[in-house]
Amino acid sequence: MIGLVARLPSSGAAARQRRRRGDSVCRPRACTVLFVITRLIHTTTLAATVAVTLVGCAGPADDRAETAGDDGAVELTSCGVDLTVDGTPERAVTLEQGATEVMLALGLQDRMIGTSYLTDAVAPEYRDAYEEIPVLADQYPSTEQLRGAAPDFVYSMRASAFASDAAGDRRELVDLGVPAYLSANDCEDPSLIPDEVGFDAILDEVADIAEVFGVEERGRELVAEQRSTLDAVTADAAATGNPSIMWLYSSIDGAPVVAGADGLAQTMSDVAGATNVFEDLDGQWGETSWDEIAQRDPDVIVLADLSRGLPGDSAEDKADQLRDDAVTQALSAVERDRLVAVPATELDPSVRSIDALETVSDALQDHTEDQR
Repeated sequence: MIGLVARLPSSGAAARQRRRRGDSVCRPRACTVLFVITRLIHTTTLAATVAVTLVGCAGPADDRAETAGDDGAVELTSCGVDLTVDGTPERAVTLEQGATEVMLALGLQDRMIGTSYLTDAVAPEYRDAYEEIPVLADQYPSTEQLRGAAPDFVYSMRASAFASDAAGDRRELVDLGVPAYLSANDCEDPSLIPDEVGFDAILDEVADIAEVFGVEERGRELVAEQRSTLDAVTADAAATGNPSIMWLYSSIDGAPVVAGADGLAQTMSDVAGATNVFEDLDGQWGETSWDEIAQRDPDVIVLADLSRGLPGDSAEDKADQLRDDAVTQALSAVERDRLVAVPATELDPSVRSIDALETVSDALQDHTEDQR
């Protein structure tokens, strides 16, 4: 049987600068009227929507002065792009699951008018809230779909969401007055990505989004929860005895795909006190062979549980393959049933990555106990 261990939320490090300033914003009543007008017009051109918004919210100088101290804009830098968020977004769109679950973890579902691209089942604690949000597309929305939704904030943890054949260039949205936030762990410019795909960037991102939406207290609580788990895992790591670990993602045409040196799985290995047997493999994930896996013989094997429905995707399929194959059935991890199932989405930087870290840490602790 594959052992699934308890779960929690996540963490990471973003290039960001931000400060509050008291700039012009419209009064609540004026903005409410404007929102209704904008929906009635139902413009399909985001530029037109932005233009209407700017005109509608430009009040007399004394009106701006009255609200300047209450509703300061948030300025921050996201992957080298300067963003200014004037007022609290009310029509946010998330372009993929990672961003969606950050928003839901912060209780911001009522600020979302669209989401898209699930790669896995939504975490149970977010499911009810998720069901209330319109889905713009099964995968990334097109430029037309996104702009037709008239968002006032766009958010993704994956750079591919802003490709020309997806939602379109992020800078174009910013030029239209729509802040478009991208995770520091996947900047368009690789030179801006932190050297280590780590938890600090995820935690900083949570703090950014919490500040943008004015829920700093909830953001601090979430960061503190995840930091506490991270600290506990780090403390436990000293007692693991440095076992070896392998992260098996999938197999393509029979070749196993495993975690290399440059991704979150490597960071988790380090934090949890284990040695990734493929830390000499460049990239986040890469192909190897079953014979090479047998030669390296990891103490613990993490199985990514993919929900695509393809043969060999599920953790159970992977476990069966390892147990049935003549080469792998003699692996230490297989013989001792040290096979750990983790939802694949938790192996990408997200608010749920801390769950995978805790699951793996518990499995490593169990392995250590068995060795005594």
